[in-house]
Amino acid sequence: MYNHLATFIINPQGRVEYYCVCPREVGRNVDEIIRVLQAIQYAAATGEGVPAQWQPGQPGIRRDFEWVGTI
Repeated sequence: MYNHLATFIINPQGRVEYYCVCPREVGRNVDEIIRVLQAIQYAAATGEGVPAQWQPGQPGIRRDFEWVGTI
């Protein structure tokens, strides 16, 4: 028997976009799950990435391999 809970966000094409597995004893943050879903939708609509702590209404960031490790 597994003592973990999982959350999955699956896109309309059936691809897993996000997952999080936690022990049952660790609570999940519904606000963070909603933020992640909104970020995935934003990225799909704009082609931009979203930085950590991004909130809807904030600008995204240009996805560019040259920026890796600098932001």
